Amino acid sequence: MQISVRVSRFNPETDAEPRLETWTVEVEEGARVLNVLDAIHARDPTLAYRSSCRAGQCGSCAVRVNGEPVLACTQEAWDGMIIEPLDLPVIRDLLVDLVAGISQIPRIHTSACGIVPKQEVIAQIKPLRDCIECLSCVSICPAMKVTEFLGPTSMRSQMRIALDPREPGNRIREAISQGLFTCTSCNRCWRVCPKDIEIPGKAIEKLREIANREGLTLPRHQEVAALVRTTGRSVEPGKHIFLDLVDEVIEPYGEVRREVGFFSGCMFNARLPERALDMLEVMRHAGIRVIIPKEQICCGSPLIRTGQTSFLDEIKERNIRAFQDRGITTVMTMCAGCGATLKHDYETPFEVKDVSEVLTETGLPPLTQVPVTATYHDPCHLMNGQQITTQPRKILTRAVERFVEMPAQCCGSGGGVRSGLPDEAAALGELRRAAINATGADIVVTICPFCEYHIQEHSDRPVMNLMTVLVQALGQKPATL
Repeated sequence: MQISVRVSRFNPETDAEPRLETWTVEVEEGARVLNVLDAIHARDPTLAYRSSCRAGQCGSCAVRVNGEPVLACTQEAWDGMIIEPLDLPVIRDLLVDLVAGISQIPRIHTSACGIVPKQEVIAQIKPLRDCIECLSCVSICPAMKVTEFLGPTSMRSQMRIALDPREPGNRIREAISQGLFTCTSCNRCWRVCPKDIEIPGKAIEKLREIANREGLTLPRHQEVAALVRTTGRSVEPGKHIFLDLVDEVIEPYGEVRREVGFFSGCMFNARLPERALDMLEVMRHAGIRVIIPKEQICCGSPLIRTGQTSFLDEIKERNIRAFQDRGITTVMTMCAGCGATLKHDYETPFEVKDVSEVLTETGLPPLTQVPVTATYHDPCHLMNGQQITTQPRKILTRAVERFVEMPAQCCGSGGGVRSGLPDEAAALGELRRAAINATGADIVVTICPFCEYHIQEHSDRPVMNLMTVLVQALGQKPATL
């Protein structure tokens, strides 16, 4: 088949900046990106790129295709794609400096002890050993853009070492000095990893648990855990509490088309109850009955992300029972962090759906487009944690006159970074400000309350919840308290 692509070219000796070069080549059906590069190289031997094993095992051929890190030897090619180097120092064309990053990855110390890991330990270590050190995760890590964080693959290595009984030393303080608490838990590293290594959940959060057992948790994170233990919530209450404002069952205006339980989360319950009230108005127009158990508490996400899991089982049991006792089969979340936690960190007897999933599946009520230009910020725990990107966009494009895209990146509020390391969170927030301004949009729309709260502090444009925009598109006034 014939395929046209654009390839980044850059020679530091002659070029001031990279340029995209267009090529049309003949390749076999089902060709990989690496086959396309080989075809170009056959006509222009000056094109610089790496390849070795051609089987997805060495990691040397990692590049970006349409902005996403991939292995060139495993990613299927398509017409119109853009091939660029990883976001790392470029040596030439698609060739990046891997030595600097790989040389910093921690390695196990030599030891004379004859301890052999048990089978259960080997099973825990194995997924962490699957890393091929392609540095795709390093190239997209938001924390590394604004801090001295050593990076996700280094934290993966530290956790692998921590599990191994042959390691003679305790490495947790070293991991902390390398930026253990700077990770925002955005999960981008997991989603671009060609070996599907869940670095935040299986390495970073586990290292933070070890740090917690050794009394090394950040003071602000300890305060949040104490608040959850004593009040059941991770934030101090505001003037109005959502669960106090509403009945347990909210009936739709017309025929009942669907029934869901609503997990409110801490921010919508205590800080932004108006947004949850807007959601209920949308549900009533959409024909969805909403059941709101009053016994529910914090999902535990702030504890999991910061490694403070000693009383997590009690939290899970209480939340599961609150919905299970009412026979609820679908629990709807409006907070991306709550949704990701219930889906991945709980074992629930019910299905968990984000509000955008519920509305897309059930159908939106009649809307009149709001006369604004809107851009959308992808919450990390929605895009990476739940892999939900199309549903919010489908809803938003129905609700506003004009929608413009914005590159996705963590706003800086997750993983305990906003509370524990506010300077890092602010730096990432400023990157969002620049991206928002570049769109020319009138408003920024998101779903996650933490994103909304944080971005508003770093935005020259109003930040609105998707449910509030829908209320306006229904011809209603957003809730005020």
